[in-house]
Amino acid sequence: MSAVLKARVAPRRIVLRTRGSRHGPITRLASPSDVGELIKPFVFLDLFDISRASSPNFGWHPHSGIATLTLLHEGAIEYQETTGVKGTLLEGGIEWMRAGRGVWHTGAAVQQAKGFQLWIALPQALENAPSQSHYLSTEQVPGRKPARVILGSYSGAKSPILAPERINYLDVQLAAGEKWTYQPPLDHDVAWLAVSDGAIQAAEPVAAGELVVFEQSTQAIEIEAERASRFVFGSAAKHPHELVLGYYSVHTTHEALLAGESEIQRIGNQLATAGLIR
Repeated sequence: MSAVLKARVAPRRIVLRTRGSRHGPITRLASPSDVGELIKPFVFLDLFDISRASSPNFGWHPHSGIATLTLLHEGAIEYQETTGVKGTLLEGGIEWMRAGRGVWHTGAAVQQAKGFQLWIALPQALENAPSQSHYLSTEQVPGRKPARVILGSYSGAKSPILAPERINYLDVQLAAGEKWTYQPPLDHDVAWLAVSDGAIQAAEPVAAGELVVFEQSTQAIEIEAERASRFVFGSAAKHPHELVLGYYSVHTTHEALLAGESEIQRIGNQLATAGLIR
């Protein structure tokens, strides 16, 4: 009689962890010039916890070449875009704005607001395409416990947002002691997570306020909550292009950046004529 012993697969390693840099009520966990290089197409992530009184005066500001996504865990935020779209994002809601060739927007907290803002570098086919917006209320966000599917798909649930292919972005909540295993799609070799509340184990302990990046692979990731926890989780196929950076823009080539900045300037001139910016 023979027995086959299966070796235990080592957990997928964490290769980087950060608490970012805090600026008042906003903590910048990733930027295109640092962590964003490791986890692209995810190139920027802010964790915010702001009140109406402490809300930064963002004012009108532009983007091109990227999509911005605001995930609101608590509170309410007003928003407005130069596309004419405006409204109020409520708790649990999602704001998706594909800047493409250029758009300006503004916003402010209506009341205490907590959540994440993410930037995604767009593929060449979309980086200078017309801008597009999609806003979802909490009831419109599909999910398979313990995850809400913000972008992409998970366990049969698919986000209605028309995001670039081969990107998953999940909003996950675990009870104390609860375990969750994420098996990435076969072509998703980038994976990271950022904890907003609680503490988890994911090969190593990860506390609230931390972002961790996993080694590049398609191996499953096992997570256990030490206490009730909430975190965002991203996986994707690695963005194949260098990041060409403007102040508010990320493109794949210098020529694409110049085209985006030209459109940003054109819209900015209209805002200045209307007296909305100086």
